[in-house]
Amino acid sequence: MKYSGMPLGMWVLFAGSFRKNLSAVYGYDAAVAKEIAGKAKQRYKEIIRGLPEFEKADRFEMNIVSCAMLSAFLLSLPEKPGVEQTTEYYRVSMMTPPMRWFCRMSGKRKFSEGDIQGMRDTAALRAADRNPYSWNMEYLPYSDGSGYEARFTKCGICVLMGELGLFELVPAMCRLDYTMSEAGGASDFVREYTLASGGPYCDCGYKKRMAK
Repeated sequence: MKYSGMPLGMWVLFAGSFRKNLSAVYGYDAAVAKEIAGKAKQRYKEIIRGLPEFEKADRFEMNIVSCAMLSAFLLSLPEKPGVEQTTEYYRVSMMTPPMRWFCRMSGKRKFSEGDIQGMRDTAALRAADRNPYSWNMEYLPYSDGSGYEARFTKCGICVLMGELGLFELVPAMCRLDYTMSEAGGASDFVREYTLASGGPYCDCGYKKRMAK
């Protein structure tokens, strides 16, 4: 994958937040945080260049780029952190004002005809059959019309973080699904299993919120 386009844009948008929260969450002082961020940028470029280009129809490129950014910062820390701290670090670093706006706009389209068709198309693509850093997904609408489940049997984040020696920290990324759904305002997120915790799949359930 080239370090241009989305990877470069994601770094520009989020690197400052990731750097700031090295102090706010992990407790590093400003000088150490600056040093970590410098190392992370180089590591991020290395990770990105080691990834294949994603198919044009693959909607999960942003997910793997976000994973590469978090992984680059984690690998640049003086010592590996725990899951709980990393969950908070990733949440506050990603949920910037532009990201909250993005979630709200996505929420307005949730359960629309276009959203449903996009889920069907993604399920049919099965991108992970050709790219191990992507995802395979089933689209499972709820029989009562209350929403749908996206059920993932292959996960690019699990693959990449496993290769980087960070597999035990994958749940820190999984938790953002709840945060983004809440910020979108249209659905309640429900989950029973994750591949990272040894489950048979990752279930991402979106239940329609009742209008007040």
